[in-house]
Amino acid sequence: MSGADGLFITFEGGDGSGKTTQAELLGAWLAEQGRAVVRTREPGGTAFGADVREIVLHSRGDIDPRAEALLYAADRAHHIATIVRPALDRGDVVLQDRYIDSSVAYQGAGRVLDPEAVRGISAWATGGLAPQLTVLLDLDAATARGRLDAARTRYDRLEAEAAEFHERVREAYLAIAAAEPGRFLVVDAALPVDEIAALVRDRVAELL
Repeated sequence: MSGADGLFITFEGGDGSGKTTQAELLGAWLAEQGRAVVRTREPGGTAFGADVREIVLHSRGDIDPRAEALLYAADRAHHIATIVRPALDRGDVVLQDRYIDSSVAYQGAGRVLDPEAVRGISAWATGGLAPQLTVLLDLDAATARGRLDAARTRYDRLEAEAAEFHERVREAYLAIAAAEPGRFLVVDAALPVDEIAALVRDRVAELL
C-alpha cells in the first residue's frame, strides 16, 4: 500500500486512450482542492527512466521480450524508490501514467510472456506498492490507432505493433480490471473528455 497520508492513482490503457489528458485534468482539479500533486510516468519519470524510455520505446533494434520486461521493472524500481514513495510519505497525491498493469498487459499478453511472472518481477522491484485507484481508459484498437496516426511525431516500438498485439493488450487490461474491481475505474475512452474527467473526479472524491 501507499504512504499513510498520500494517495497513489495510476492511469492505464492502450496508446491513444487519453491517459495523459485525464491525469492532467485531475491534477488541476486536485490542486484547486489544495492537494499537493506529483505528476509522473513510466518509463521516463526520472533521468534513468528517460534513458530506459529511449531504449524500450524508440530503439529500432530488436529487444528480447524478457529483456524488455526487465528494463521496465528496473525503471520501476528506481522510480518508486526515488519519486513515488517519498511523495506518498509527504502526503502528496501521485498521478502516474502507467504502472505494473502496463507490464502485465503489454509484456505479459502482448509479448506472450507469463503474466504472473511479469507481475512478480515488478512486485518485487517496487516492494509491493499498489495504487489505491487505477483508472483504465478503454478504447478499441482501431480508434486508438486512428488517434495515434494523427498525433505521432516519432517512431514508437509498441505503437508500431500489429492490431492483434493491441487487441491482446486490451483484453488483458479488461481481465485485470475484472479481477480487481475495487481498485479499478473502467471508463469508455470514446466518451467526451469532460465526461470522462467528471467520472474520474467523482471516484477520486470518494478517496479524499
